Amino acid sequence: MSLAEAIRFAFQALASNKIRTLLTALGLVIGNASVILVVTISLTSREYILEQISGVGSNLITAYFDAGNREASTVAGDYVKMADVEAVKATFGPRIRAATGVMSDFTAIVLEGRLRDIKVIGSDDEYARVRNLITVAGRPLDASDVQLRQRVAVLTEYMATRLYGSQSAAIGQTLKLYGLQFTVIGSFKEKTDTFGLSELSRESILIPYTVLRYFSSVERVDPMYVQARTLEDVEPLTNQVRILLESRHRPGANYYVGNLTGILEAAKNISLVLTLVLILIAAIALVISGIGIMNIMLVTVTERTREIGIRMSLGARRREVLRQFLLEATLISVGGGLIGVLIGVAIPLSLPLFVDFLTIQVSPWSIVVAFFVSFAVGLIFGLLPANRASRLNPTEALRYE
Repeated sequence: MSLAEAIRFAFQALASNKIRTLLTALGLVIGNASVILVVTISLTSREYILEQISGVGSNLITAYFDAGNREASTVAGDYVKMADVEAVKATFGPRIRAATGVMSDFTAIVLEGRLRDIKVIGSDDEYARVRNLITVAGRPLDASDVQLRQRVAVLTEYMATRLYGSQSAAIGQTLKLYGLQFTVIGSFKEKTDTFGLSELSRESILIPYTVLRYFSSVERVDPMYVQARTLEDVEPLTNQVRILLESRHRPGANYYVGNLTGILEAAKNISLVLTLVLILIAAIALVISGIGIMNIMLVTVTERTREIGIRMSLGARRREVLRQFLLEATLISVGGGLIGVLIGVAIPLSLPLFVDFLTIQVSPWSIVVAFFVSFAVGLIFGLLPANRASRLNPTEALRYE
């Protein structure tokens, strides 16, 4: 019997019991779809986490003085200064994209008819780039604003809307801070919302630090941001920035200098554990489906014992019988596997129609692995029934009722 004839007979045998064949293949459908979905979930979650972290500020190093329980007046000289920011730029210039400092204060303004304390942030023209701020209307601070001590202000989009009704309406308006008139030149938002866990909140106003420091009794940069040029240089640069700060201040001053790599590693570990658990569940589904195939094929061999005896009496060799039943088991597993692959690919590709903030990645390798695993399941778990069929005694098989 040729291979084409064997395939045709296998299809006919499976078609004669459609429901049983479909139920047997269902395990492979679920298993293969699970394998692809697991890999897709893992890749998508990892990329989403990376995107969120880079949204706060890619390759970002944060530094500030840790005063502990000491009073501000006793440690005023230990605070990070703008001079330290300039020293970082001069020392690590080729290795960094930018460095900036943040000074913070509070002042009272009239908001919706009431006097409210609003956070004022002083920084420079590199702050928006380092913190990945998106300009919604107008423009951000530029170098001339900082150098010429211009009384200009950039508002969060929430503040612009509350004060003036819209982003565009805020541009050109004057705002009274510290008893002086500031011109609103733009509004911004964070690329990734930090929900008030950073120096920014919804009610924040950004002005040049060269202006804000005249209203602050102590110059205090908290925090200083340094953006490394490459991800690989973040850890070495973190240690060197700490050494530089300690060398510029009194011995014993404690500085926190950290980065987001710890958060990133923790997120990757969580993603890895989740992936391994889901792969284990998918593997169990595939093994169960393989056992189901073996069980059904053993029943099939029993039901078709007389047919096997007739074929052997007409000259069919044992290896041809083996091939026939092995082929049927493989067709069930591969057919179920292909349907599972289609479902596993269709679900992620259709998600962007409903969720527009996720970029879904379907790994071609997961498709290849899922297909070959389904083929292997049919081959391995179909071998015992096929071997049993090929070893039947033709005479006893003919007498079987």
